[in-house]
Amino acid sequence: MKNKNEIKTGFLVVIGIGLFIFGFSYLKSNDIFVNDRAFYAIYNDVEGVVNGTPVTVNGFPVGSIQDISFFKNNSLIVKFRVENNIKFSINSIAQIYETGLIGGKALAIIPANDNSRVAVYNDTLTSSVAPGLTELVNERLNPLQENIESMIVNANSVLDKVNSIFDDPTRANLRTSVSDFSETIRDLKETSVMIKSVMKSNKTNIDQTINNILNISTDLSEISETINQSELSTTIKNFKNSSDDLNSILKNINKGNGTISKLIESDTLFQNLNNASKSIDLLLEDIRLNPKRYIHFSVFGKKNKSYQAKNK
Repeated sequence: MKNKNEIKTGFLVVIGIGLFIFGFSYLKSNDIFVNDRAFYAIYNDVEGVVNGTPVTVNGFPVGSIQDISFFKNNSLIVKFRVENNIKFSINSIAQIYETGLIGGKALAIIPANDNSRVAVYNDTLTSSVAPGLTELVNERLNPLQENIESMIVNANSVLDKVNSIFDDPTRANLRTSVSDFSETIRDLKETSVMIKSVMKSNKTNIDQTINNILNISTDLSEISETINQSELSTTIKNFKNSSDDLNSILKNINKGNGTISKLIESDTLFQNLNNASKSIDLLLEDIRLNPKRYIHFSVFGKKNKSYQAKNK
């Protein structure tokens, strides 16, 4: 009986030790029933990653972080486990990233699609840290902040220049101009009201005037059409006849027919006229020099002498 109790006690102790080991491994995110591999990655800053932080591939959990300890030059070496059925290249990257807006962390294995060998137990992978939401926001906000500050400085400079330009006399002139402009607008409004009233009161006369103008335009159009249909055709016909007659006269002149053609082409008439003019000049000169030859006063009936031509 005593031996049975000792066997039971030993069996319970072994079970308790096994449960302790299992619970401790579970708390450390180590599954003792899963055959997995351990890998390492070295970081300057683990960004809040702790033991038990999940390890993912393409967002799917495949393991967890087992241990974080200091390495050379105060860097940190992270040991993490990955299930055996997950294969990836030795050139794959172990990247720490944020899992959500509240700042949760995880370690993602980014497989390298190359022909390098498959990573095996205790291999060290290339490490990286993905920028968090806060860092991304800061990267976006810092240039924006600088631009805003630059805009504020430029705006202050512009305002200073405007203030220096718009001194007290200028402001007074602007107020006067605005006041005058307001009075002009009021006058224009009153004028518009008066024109509207005049148009409204004389609407009948205006309509009648417009109708009269339309009637006059219609009458002028009819008169113009009548002239075009009656007199214009006759005038054009007469003009054509006159043009034909003129062409006929010019043709006769060119052919040498008629007196005008002879006057134009022959200089006989000109020579005769020239000789006659010279004779008249000689006659007038002779009358002036010898008037007694042509004018006689005879009281007793004296006979006239015959004319003798002057020898030249």
